[in-house]
Amino acid sequence: MIQSMINEQVDALKSMWSNKRQLAFQTLNLAMIVLSALMIWKGLMVATNSESPVVVVLSGSMEPAFQRGDILFLSNYEQDPIAVGEIVVFKIKDRDIPIVHRVIKVHMPDDEDPSNIEILTKGDNNLVDDRGLYSDRQIWLERDSIMGRARGSLPYVGMITILLNDYPKVKYVLVGLMGFFVLTSRE
Repeated sequence: MIQSMINEQVDALKSMWSNKRQLAFQTLNLAMIVLSALMIWKGLMVATNSESPVVVVLSGSMEPAFQRGDILFLSNYEQDPIAVGEIVVFKIKDRDIPIVHRVIKVHMPDDEDPSNIEILTKGDNNLVDDRGLYSDRQIWLERDSIMGRARGSLPYVGMITILLNDYPKVKYVLVGLMGFFVLTSRE
């Protein structure tokens, strides 16, 4: 059955090569799908004021609140003050992967400027706070390190992302197959 599907797709691809207009149409369809996804992502970035409006929980440090593979939806509105107990996603300088942890202390070094806050975080499943994760000699997170606050979640849906990152060859095969099927579909 799979072999016959592949044969049909290969035959469709061969016929497209003979019809340049059909090939151009299918290529534009693929480009439209990719660009639409990028536009949706950029729109979400603007709407949520977050550089990453959706993140996947990569570790078990927030269990039982969030499991590995949960998808979190973020927003990052600065006029809304961050409070103790909220779950934030933050980036540490010189590290690529954001961290999802709970705010355990909020410190305001300057009483006149409420936007100038410092935050201490901790994973629910960790024994100690995150000062060991922060950059050298950093005691508090500043507001600009916060990528967003968790506003909602989808349990376990992000396991696909984790599997694709753990096995990059599978990712390339799947992307290649999706592109192949988009290019060879007849509609």
